[in-house]
Amino acid sequence: MKPVALISACLLALAACKEEQAALPLPVAMSGDALGFYCQMNLGEHDGPKAQVHLAGTPAPLFFSQVRDAIAYQRMPEQDAAIEVIYVSDMGRAHSWDNPGVDNWIAAHEAFYVVGSDATGGMGASELVPFARREAADSFARQRGGRIATLEEIADTEVLAPAGGATQDPEKDDYLSRLRALTSEGNS
Repeated sequence: MKPVALISACLLALAACKEEQAALPLPVAMSGDALGFYCQMNLGEHDGPKAQVHLAGTPAPLFFSQVRDAIAYQRMPEQDAAIEVIYVSDMGRAHSWDNPGVDNWIAAHEAFYVVGSDATGGMGASELVPFARREAADSFARQRGGRIATLEEIADTEVLAPAGGATQDPEKDDYLSRLRALTSEGNS
């Protein structure tokens, strides 16, 4: 291929990428009327970071009370709507855990997440805490525990498994642990 043709092809490809990025919906500032998709409760009543999922052909985003819930929504096998983009709260620019901000959104695929910290989100489950800057995520992890991960590095089990891992029913938990013990004994 001639150098001029190669340069032209590269410029066309780059222009196509820029047009695709420009076509993504922009984040929407969270209003006082925003409701969580799953809980249908006012987002302002919940602490911690929030998320918004923009679906193709849908003018308004779906808001989520927890980042973990939005990522679970994205990864659920039965979720078949085309997701254009997910935005999450940049907790590095949040006023506080109680006030994560209404317009400090970053694209979910660009964030650094603290996974496995002692932080719980608005619905009481373990939270994925997003930051735009790695240094801010490192600082949070030093204070609250957890590890740093990109969206691609977060395992499905960390967002699709039941929150907390227990059923919140001591009798059922005891039954399940005894059943596991019997199963283990039978396999040995």
